[in-house]
Amino acid sequence: MASTATKIGSSRNKTFMAILIPVLVIFCAFNTLPLITGFLYSFTDSKGYGAFNIVGLQNYIDMFSDTRILNSYLFTFKVAIVATLATNVISLMLAIGLSSKIKFKSALRGVYFVPRILGALVVGYVFSYFFTYIVPAITGGESILASTEWAWVAIVIVVVWQACAQTTIIYITGLSSVPEDVYEAGSLDGATGWDRFRYITFPLIMPSVTTNMVLVMKDMLMVFDQIVSMTSGGPAQSTESISYLIYNNGLSGGQFGYQCANAVIFFILIAVVSILQTKFLNSKEEQL
Repeated sequence: MASTATKIGSSRNKTFMAILIPVLVIFCAFNTLPLITGFLYSFTDSKGYGAFNIVGLQNYIDMFSDTRILNSYLFTFKVAIVATLATNVISLMLAIGLSSKIKFKSALRGVYFVPRILGALVVGYVFSYFFTYIVPAITGGESILASTEWAWVAIVIVVVWQACAQTTIIYITGLSSVPEDVYEAGSLDGATGWDRFRYITFPLIMPSVTTNMVLVMKDMLMVFDQIVSMTSGGPAQSTESISYLIYNNGLSGGQFGYQCANAVIFFILIAVVSILQTKFLNSKEEQL
């Protein structure tokens, strides 16, 4: 019996390894290897083709005096912060509504999830037409996408509209995990309306809040498809996100090595922001 169990265990281990090893190879080939290669190229003046020279830390030093890069970071963080807050507030409101005792709430949940299914490029092109032709025809003004002052607002509207789908589902899951008897106990203590949400619901769904805040912030910092399809970084580079700048100047602008350095800094920055967010929100969970 022991021998049979050992053979079964060995067979299971071989099966797991047969599944794991190809996945690990693919992950390393398309994730780890490009990451290491990009890091090494960040110390060169490579244009993405032909010969190149080792320049050491010069790319990293030049970045801090590059106005275009600094402006792209400011734009990206402005969009990310506003969009993250807006997405979570709107999604939480939708989740509360879709968790209440209303008719057709299952169908409505499916409808609200549709934006997540659609491709970001397709959504961007549709909204680009909407902001370029339909809105000006209604208001009699010019397209918001042609304004260096307000084009970023259009980007925020689109990314929030699409991000709310998944975020709402996570909040609905969090709300469904709150025991009903907790609400009943709160009602006996006179907790209704805003007090019920503030002192009962919100503290109990803080894990969902933490998850959504971190995931949405990460996605918003990496905004790319909407920029490509709606503004291409314009007008006058006013909507040039970090991801778009790395892609555009790195692949077609002859700055491959320079933008690899930018990508390394961006990667570190996203990791740091995510870690700090998680620690801060986890501390708030403990306090609540």
